[in-house]
Order: sequence, then structure tokens, then C-alpha cells
Amino acid sequence: MILLDGERVAARVRAEVADRVARLAAEGVQPGLGTVLVGDDPASARYVAMKHADCAEVGIASYHEQLPATASQADVETVVARFNADPAVHAYLVQLPLPEGLDEERVLLAVDPEKDVDGLHPVNLGKLVIGRPGPLPCTPAGIVELLAAFDVPVEGKHVVVVGRGLTIGRPLALLLAMKRPGCNAAVTVVHTGVEDLAGLVRQGDVVVAAAGRAGLVTPDMVKPGAAVVGAGTSWEGRKLLSDVDERVAEVAGWMTPRIGGVGPMTRAMLLRNTVRAAERAR
Repeated sequence: MILLDGERVAARVRAEVADRVARLAAEGVQPGLGTVLVGDDPASARYVAMKHADCAEVGIASYHEQLPATASQADVETVVARFNADPAVHAYLVQLPLPEGLDEERVLLAVDPEKDVDGLHPVNLGKLVIGRPGPLPCTPAGIVELLAAFDVPVEGKHVVVVGRGLTIGRPLALLLAMKRPGCNAAVTVVHTGVEDLAGLVRQGDVVVAAAGRAGLVTPDMVKPGAAVVGAGTSWEGRKLLSDVDERVAEVAGWMTPRIGGVGPMTRAMLLRNTVRAAERAR
């Protein structure tokens, strides 16, 4: 079994980004990534801190706005408007989830699509649907990059995506079905409400588990030699759990580790989207 080491591939992407940042710096441009954090959720705060550490490593400037959990809708939208107007902030994100009482959809729609670093604004998802260039959703793009890095056959193969969420399942299925390098697959999207979930998953040459249910994909659900990607996660206390049972390693041909698989790739794609936004703005 070949371990799909996301840390290793992400390091290569960061090196590529650092080179592009250096070229922009030679022209007097420093890419800038902004983050908006509302409230004091520890997991969200940790994730934002990791993003800023990644930025420091590759030479991207960081801009952060911290708002209290009591912030109003207008408070959040004021920060969004400020980032939209700030030429130093080439791309940014509003960290989700927002505290109860705030309209997440309204906030996300207010983000300038050109600065949408997550690639999840309806304008950018629409570009993905019709095959036009735009920022790709970070986790799906990272999964495609990870599979390609380890020469996992995808083109012409059957990929089963378990989960239909907006951040991973739906955009990943669109991306993998497109006629582009590392994609061009037959894609089936399933979820925990379908009949014979195990039988459907077992058909996949590549399986991506993105349902957010720990241990959902078990060894008996995997075709021997298939590539298995654990993209969905959940928490048990302080332990991060994967949607893929660790025993799947006994039958899979390729598999992501519980930690260090998809997560580093998502953050690396965030950096790539930031530097691309700076290049477009230039």
C-alpha cells in the first residue's frame, strides 16, 4: 500500500508558490491573504493561525480581523467591504462556522469573487460548472493534485465520492468529471442515505470519503487495490478522526493517512489561490 503523503506534496506546492511570490516581489508586488474570524472557537482559531504560518513561510503578507462572538451582521459585512476595497488584500476568507444569529450565506455573497480564496462563491462555482478559469475550491483541487502526485490512475476510471457537501463532495465531482489532466473520470456521488452504500463504494477505482462520519468506509467496502482518500473528518474529544477506517490500508492500493493527507493539501491550495489572485490583480 502506498501512503498518499499530503505533507510531502504540499511542501512542493509551497516551494512553487514561494517562487511565484519572489517573482512578484521583484515587480514590487507582495501577495496578501486576509482572514476574518468571528468569535473564539478554538478549532477555527487554530486553523486560521496555521494559515498565517503558511503565509509567513512563503512570503505572503497576512491580514487578520478578529471580531467578538457578539458582532452584528453589519460588523462582519463592514470588514468584508473593507477587504474587498483594500488593494493589499488580494484574497481572503471568512472562517466558518459563524456564531449563531449571523447569516453566513449573506456574508459569503458579499465577498468579491475575485478575492474569494476558497473558490466557493457562487460566481466561482458557476465558472467551475461551465469550465471557465477561476479559483478552484481548495480541498477538491488539493485531492486532484495529491492523486496526480502519486500517479493514481484517474482518467477514464470510476471515482466514487461519498458525500455531497458544498465544500468537498459536489465541487470535487464536477472537477473530476471534467476533461482536464488528472480528471476525466466517471464519477458517482453517494451519501449515507442511499441503499447499498457498501456495494456502490466497492465499485470505485478511487474512493473519496467526504461525509464527516468517522470510520464510515470500512475494508469490506473497498475494491482491492483501489485508491482511498479520507477527506471528511470529525472530532472525538481532541482526536481528529477520518471517514476512512484505518484497517482499509489492508486492502487499498493507495490511502491517505489519518493526519497529513488532505489537510495540508487544502492549505497549500489556499496559498496557490492567493498568489494567483495577486497575479491577476497585477
